[in-house]
Amino acid sequence: MANWRIATATLRRHLRSPPPTISAAYRDPIRALYSANQLRSYSSALADDDDDDRRGKWLTLPPFSPTIDAAAVGKELSFDGDSVAKGSTTALRWILRCRPDLPRNLVQKLFRLRQVRREVPLSCDGDELQRSQLKRVAAKESLNVGDRIYLPLSVGNDAPPPAKKERFRCSEEERKFVCSLVLYKDPAIIVLNKPHGMAVQGGTGVKTSIDELAATCLTFDKSESPRLVHRLDRDCSGLLVLGRTQTAATLLHSIFREKTSGASAYGVKKNIKTLKRKYLALVIGCPRRQRGQISAPLRKVVVDDGKSDRITVDDNGELVSTQHAITEYRVVESSPHGYTWLELRPLTGRKHQLRVHCAEVLGTPILGDYKYGWQAHKTREPFVSSENTPTKPSSSSPFGLDMEGGDVSSKQPHLHLHSKQIDLPNIYQLLEKLHVSSDSDISDIDSLKFDAPLPTHMQLSFNLLKSRVETC
Repeated sequence: MANWRIATATLRRHLRSPPPTISAAYRDPIRALYSANQLRSYSSALADDDDDDRRGKWLTLPPFSPTIDAAAVGKELSFDGDSVAKGSTTALRWILRCRPDLPRNLVQKLFRLRQVRREVPLSCDGDELQRSQLKRVAAKESLNVGDRIYLPLSVGNDAPPPAKKERFRCSEEERKFVCSLVLYKDPAIIVLNKPHGMAVQGGTGVKTSIDELAATCLTFDKSESPRLVHRLDRDCSGLLVLGRTQTAATLLHSIFREKTSGASAYGVKKNIKTLKRKYLALVIGCPRRQRGQISAPLRKVVVDDGKSDRITVDDNGELVSTQHAITEYRVVESSPHGYTWLELRPLTGRKHQLRVHCAEVLGTPILGDYKYGWQAHKTREPFVSSENTPTKPSSSSPFGLDMEGGDVSSKQPHLHLHSKQIDLPNIYQLLEKLHVSSDSDISDIDSLKFDAPLPTHMQLSFNLLKSRVETC
């Protein structure tokens, strides 16, 4: 009975007392658990960052700052569009720009292993404390101004030592010869008159090339070596443009690329205004029309059991490897002896485009083109003038180039294809404007026009044929 009375009194006191306050954590246990986890994650991140800083695990790159988007500028010059002078970049490109000594495949491996970090601001709700956190970043993720990229400190040990490429050693005579090829030079570009027989880029069986000679002889006051932005065949002569800085080279490459992409099998866009090229060629035979436009797609075929390849016209144009190619031509003058001077304007830049279009579409192969016009050369007889043959100047090259003969009177003439004229925007003026302000109007940029004199063998052929000229 006594125990029952005690229990009843205790229950009455409990009922008279105010109800206990239920905390928010108990009202919503899931939200409380989530908040706790967030707090632990935040604390862990800060601890990890502090620990990483103490151990010096990260290699810090300079903060990202917007640079001139040369590729976008080239596109804007070629086509009407909004200003895109300055732009962002991806994490991968920024790393390669800041650390050119790191191989691209090594940097891509770091991204695949998720070992690249970006510094991002981090703050707590209701707290004035603001810190930065290292967060994983993807290779193609765009950077904001001021972003810093962090790489594992061990990346310096993983990267192979940069290979010391020995520069081509030139004698004083060879250096003077290379410098004599320069037609124009400013802080952004160099324009050369490439001789017949000199390769533009190194490769199998190539002893010397413009690429390595430029790095040795044409740096002038720059620490960077001039960079190729387009190609000419080894046997083709004439104008070759080089970029003197990475930005100038990227811009020029974009201009040449946009010229090709702007021309299609359905026509040429009218607002392409930045690049004009004219070639002069001496062909065997005469086109049926005095002028016209060739729109014939090209593709590569393998011959000689895979030992070599050649370009040919693809009549179907349905293969994936087919590339559209457009050339405008005009008959300059013709000879009754079966030769014609043609002015060729390539609207696209495909390998061997002019040579294939002349040989397979017009049926008039270029003189000296034994790859695509060997049948015409088998039956060809050397031209013999009734007048006194001009004296062939004695000319030799320190690189073993055949600078003598090779004209229309030779049994084996050199290729008669010459890159004679190029019109380009003033790249140096353009870059100077954009460095001052990214909103600068670039529509009024001046043009630069270049004209390369004919090589010796083509000038001799011209002199031989000009005395008796008539339209065929």
